[in-house]
Amino acid sequence: MTRRRRRLLALVAALAVGVALVNAAAYAHARAFTTFGPPAAARTAPPQALSLGGRLRVLFTGVSLPRPVNARTPADEGLAYETHTVRAADGTRLEVWRVPRAGARAVAVLTHGHGGSKASLLGVARELHALGVEPLLVDLRGAGGSEGDRTSIGVHEALDVEAAVALARALAPGRPLLLHGVSMGAAAALRAVHARGVAPDLLLVEAPFDRLATTVGHRFRAMGLPAWPGARLLLFWGGVQLGFDAVAHAPVEYAASVTCPALVLGGADDPWVRADELRAVAAAMRGPTEVVVADGVGHEALLERRPDVWRAAVGRLLAPR
Repeated sequence: MTRRRRRLLALVAALAVGVALVNAAAYAHARAFTTFGPPAAARTAPPQALSLGGRLRVLFTGVSLPRPVNARTPADEGLAYETHTVRAADGTRLEVWRVPRAGARAVAVLTHGHGGSKASLLGVARELHALGVEPLLVDLRGAGGSEGDRTSIGVHEALDVEAAVALARALAPGRPLLLHGVSMGAAAALRAVHARGVAPDLLLVEAPFDRLATTVGHRFRAMGLPAWPGARLLLFWGGVQLGFDAVAHAPVEYAASVTCPALVLGGADDPWVRADELRAVAAAMRGPTEVVVADGVGHEALLERRPDVWRAAVGRLLAPR
């Protein structure tokens, strides 16, 4: 064998090893980002809050995502509540809190974001309850009192939304239904409308990403890494593990199935869901839709950061038509 041929074979072998290592890292990262660990584990800080050393560690080890727990209940907001159990279409057991409201003018199903639980929605539940709406807060799979240890960033969670809406319809027959979702919960709500035939009378989504590929790309760039090919590899292997096409997960496309009055909320300083992406989701909806992008707000609860903006916008959505 000539020296030139040996060098060529060594180069090919090195490239093959490199490709294998990159794919192995993407596989491990996808599993870490979609698998909940022990509740007591330390959660990895956002990329922008990590030092260079911290980013390098995450690059090689993946993120740490502790299982979300419910440290508070509606009782901490002065609200009486009931705990219900339902099963999604695939058999996953889900825990739901119902906050009864005598003479409620509507019922609302509330869904949380990635890494959260239904306890994160207590402020929204309090506000809606004061407005005459009966809230139902659901732990999506893997969170709080629900089964599972994996998250699909809104794909399989659409089944959870469907089950919670069915419970709400059964508990409050004949009342208008408001479907609410935050970030991943917003994606799940939109997918439930599109893929599961869920038909709310009103829709309220906060910080809905337009495509999973877009928001994952933002995270790569926040780590100082190119979005291609890393983001696509992460999505590919995450989809393989969870049984769906992650690249095709696109709330902006699901939004075309929304025909009811809708409100899209977000922050102008959100690093994961940009204002133009929010507006694209809103523009795709086919019912009367309002979009509100609040200055000085990131990827966080708008109600906590700008309660005046949240209350005014939600008041308009709930106003009689």
